[in-house]
Amino acid sequence: MNLAGWKNKAGAAAPFVVQLLVIMFVVEFVKGALLLTILPVYMKTVLGATAFVVGWSLAAQYIGDNVFRTPVGWLIDKAGYRLSMLIGILLSGSSVLIMATFTHHAWMVAACAMLGVGTAPLWPAVIAGTTEVAGDKAKGTIMSVVYMAWLSGTGLGPVVINFFIHGSNYGPAYRLLLISMGVVLLIALFLPRKPLLREEGEKREESRHAPAGAAFPAGAAMEAGADPLGEAVTAAGGGTAAAAAAVMPAAGKKPLGERVKLYFGEVRASLREMNVSVLLFPAMFIQTFALGVLTPILTLYAREVLHLSPGQYSMLLIVGGGAAVALLVPVGKLVDRKGIKGLLTAGLIFSSVSLLALGFIRQLAAVYVVVGLLGIGYALIIPSWNALIASCVPKEKRGAVWGFFLTIEGLGMIVGPIVSGKLWDAFGPSVPFTVSGSVLLLLLALQWRILAKSRGNAAHRTG
Repeated sequence: MNLAGWKNKAGAAAPFVVQLLVIMFVVEFVKGALLLTILPVYMKTVLGATAFVVGWSLAAQYIGDNVFRTPVGWLIDKAGYRLSMLIGILLSGSSVLIMATFTHHAWMVAACAMLGVGTAPLWPAVIAGTTEVAGDKAKGTIMSVVYMAWLSGTGLGPVVINFFIHGSNYGPAYRLLLISMGVVLLIALFLPRKPLLREEGEKREESRHAPAGAAFPAGAAMEAGADPLGEAVTAAGGGTAAAAAAVMPAAGKKPLGERVKLYFGEVRASLREMNVSVLLFPAMFIQTFALGVLTPILTLYAREVLHLSPGQYSMLLIVGGGAAVALLVPVGKLVDRKGIKGLLTAGLIFSSVSLLALGFIRQLAAVYVVVGLLGIGYALIIPSWNALIASCVPKEKRGAVWGFFLTIEGLGMIVGPIVSGKLWDAFGPSVPFTVSGSVLLLLLALQWRILAKSRGNAAHRTG
């Protein structure tokens, strides 16, 4: 199957794009169901694990995802979409099977790490493939569609899976997830074997050895600015692969160790030239740490403290997640028109106040209101925070620096769940919410200083 033939289709309606978006939706559906609903309660109530062990399990997933994202980007470039996604889906499906079969805590931690490794190809492959088909002019639109597929899957997974959990019987829930992984495995079998960039490179190489005057294959030239594993990947979580790809061409056939040294040398040089505020680095960690603190304890809090039924918890997720999804695109447009500071400030205030209150509220109606406010807050934070980070990175430095930035953010998602579980066990269920809300208040103060410095640097570069 040749990807070039798919490019005649229009943007998000292209069959190849639809395949990738369906895979994105279903895999995120499975991840959301596991990480937000099944594992926190199943491990604690059925397997008898502490919140600290639950936190380590979720952290193992983020470790696997972050560590393997760079080599996966290289694999996609060399081996293509089909093989990369098939390997990832097989590993992810195997991890679900292990969770459903084994009960020892070590097996659960190992399965979560395998899930992270298996889902590592998802963002690089989806962003590279969809932006390649869409072209430069439709990158903004295609990115919005990808984010909607991601948020929809992540949000619906925890909601839908509640209807398949019957008391302490998680068998139907695991069967649904295994069936879902089987569906995406079949879809991945029909993905193109090679990225278009490699196919065209091979064709050009063949043309050099062709007789003079030989016709170049129709449609072989890729449109100007196509960026299958470059800048577009960094926009949504695949930046580590892009950063590696930015350096590797210059490295040629050098050994891996030398290529790694070149990459980090490029990062150091770029950071020195950018002259960004040093506060940016703790701020990136804090932003994802605050979210990571909530991941392992949100479902436990709903079940053990608020005593919500599965249906009530699903409604809670719909209220918060629905508010975030509904406002995400309009807020993104507002950020483009009105700027970052006001919207990011409002988002951080809404979110921090909601989290500080949520740990102490027990009345269901008030909980729904606070969770809705939290959803609005994160809808304001996500586009404006991404715009803030992008404003600190000069365009010519994106390849090297974004991967480094995403590694820092990934550390927050690794450390957050571990700290959260320990706080829950040692100090009680309200403390993780207090810590998360307080950290966002700290981020509120940091972002003012960062924005002031980035504006000064932008003016200096313009001048």
